[in-house]
Amino acid sequence: MAENRGFFRRKKRTLIVLGVVLVIALIILFNLRTRREKTVKVTIEKVKTSDLVSIVSASGEIKPKKNVNISAHVPGRIIKIGVKEGDVVKAGDFLLKLDATQYEALAEGNRAAIRSYKAQLIQEEARQQRDKNVYDRQKRLYDEQLISKDQLEMAKAQFDVSNAQVRAIKSQIQQAEASLKSTLDNLNKTTYGSPIDGMITSLRVEEGEVAIIGTMNNPGTVLMTIADLSVMEVEVEVDETDVVGVQLGQTANVRVDAFPDIVFKGKVTEIGSSALQKTAATTTQESKDFKVIITLENPSQKLKPGLSASADIVAAEKKGVLSVPIASLVVREKPAADKDKKDAKEEEGVYLVENSRVKFQMVAKGITGGMNIEVVSGLKEGQEIVTGPYNALRELKDGILIKSEEKKAK
Repeated sequence: MAENRGFFRRKKRTLIVLGVVLVIALIILFNLRTRREKTVKVTIEKVKTSDLVSIVSASGEIKPKKNVNISAHVPGRIIKIGVKEGDVVKAGDFLLKLDATQYEALAEGNRAAIRSYKAQLIQEEARQQRDKNVYDRQKRLYDEQLISKDQLEMAKAQFDVSNAQVRAIKSQIQQAEASLKSTLDNLNKTTYGSPIDGMITSLRVEEGEVAIIGTMNNPGTVLMTIADLSVMEVEVEVDETDVVGVQLGQTANVRVDAFPDIVFKGKVTEIGSSALQKTAATTTQESKDFKVIITLENPSQKLKPGLSASADIVAAEKKGVLSVPIASLVVREKPAADKDKKDAKEEEGVYLVENSRVKFQMVAKGITGGMNIEVVSGLKEGQEIVTGPYNALRELKDGILIKSEEKKAK
C-alpha cells in the first residue's frame, strides 16, 4: 500500500510540473505571436475645422494698360525731336518731324498740274460751246432741208469730240486732286504728335537717322513708345490646371521683385480664351499656359513697364470647414469586389484610426488652401486620421496595427 501511495504522489507531482510547463509555453507562444504582428509607426492628427484660402500663383511682368508704339508711316530723315525719354506729354504735343522737302515738292507739282488742267478745261469748254452752237444751227438748216444729212452728222461728230475732251480734262483734274490729297496726307505724316496722355518710356531714334516704313516681312522703324502709367497691369501666365479656377473680379496680391517689401492689390480683369503660343521647339505634351491680366489698384508712380512680378490670385475662400492635411490623402486601387460597380478603378480617401488599427475611408474633396484641403463628406470633426509619413501611408492596409509617433517639427 505504501508503494502505491508513493507512486501516485510522484505521478501527481509530474502532472503538476507538466501543467506549469504547458502554461509557461502557452504564454511564451502568445507573446511571440503578438510580437510577430507588424506594427507601423505613423503620425496621427484629428480632423478639425479651419479657414481655407485657395491661391493660384503665377509670374509675369508689369505693363501699362495703354502702350502706344509710334512707327514711321512715311520714309524720311529725322530733322527734329521735341521730346526725350521720361518726358510727360499730353495728347497732341509735338514729338518729332521728318524732312518734308520731297512731299512739299510733290504737293506743289500736284497743285501746278491742277491749275494747268483747269486752264485747259476753260479752253475745251469754250470749244465745246462753239461746236454746240454750230451743231444747233446745222440741225435747224437740216430741218428746213437747206443742207444735207452728211453736213449735220459732221457737226454732231465735232460736238461729241468736244464733249469727250471736256470729260477727259475733268478726269485729269480729279486724278490730280486725289494725288494732291495723298501727298498732303504724307506731308502731314512727317510731323508726329502724341496720340495719348502719357510718358515717353522709350526713344529709339536720334536726329539725322532715316525712318523706314514697314513691309510685309520687315517691320517699320519704331520711333518711340508712349505709355499711360496711370493704369498699370500685371500680365501673368497661369497653368492650364489652375486657370479653370480663375474668374474675373477675383482679388490678387502682387509682389514686384524691385519692391520686395510692398504688396500691391489688384483684380483679375482679363482671362485669355486660348493657350499662349510657345516656340517651335515646344512639344504638344508640355503643359499650356494662359494669359491673365490683373489691374492694380492705386499703383505706385515708381512702377515701370517690364518689371518682373508675381501674383497670388485668391481663387476661393471658405471659413470654418472640415479640413485635413493634403499629405494624408491616399489613392489606392479599389477592392476586387467593387471594381465592377463603377468605371473608376481607384478611390481616394484617408486612413481612420480605430483602436490602434487603421481603416480606409473615402472622402469628397473641396478647395485646397495652403497645406490643407477641404473635406466635403466622409469625415467628422474630431476623428483621428493618419497624416504620414509618406512611406508608411503607402504600406497601410485595413486592419494594420499602428503606433503613433510625434510629428517632426519643420
